Amino acid sequence: MITCQLRDAADSLSEILRLMGMDARTAYNGADALELLPSYRPHAAVLDLGMPGMDGYELARRMRAAASHAQLLIAAMTGYGNERDRERTAASGFDMHLVKPVEFTALQTLAESARTRVPA
Repeated sequence: MITCQLRDAADSLSEILRLMGMDARTAYNGADALELLPSYRPHAAVLDLGMPGMDGYELARRMRAAASHAQLLIAAMTGYGNERDRERTAASGFDMHLVKPVEFTALQTLAESARTRVPA
């Protein structure tokens, strides 16, 4: 699983996912996340929507554009959770919409969903 967010949030989320038994790698921006994909074939990615430079929407679009990543589960992580926000993430190719602060049960659902995916 790739987590791509601001440094402290990404490090914390990656550690939680590791404690849940996931192999989590961390990228601090969209370009670094894209560089990880060819050598690390994750089942899932958690992307912060508000990253500087390439935002989570653009990163999700680029990940989805590669046929080799068609089965990648992509979760948006954001502070916004109204219906319009959820519709926008779905339209941008996200499979899940996680609202900060993310509840542990949502991370459990994410981890279980990722385990059933074919690697990208």
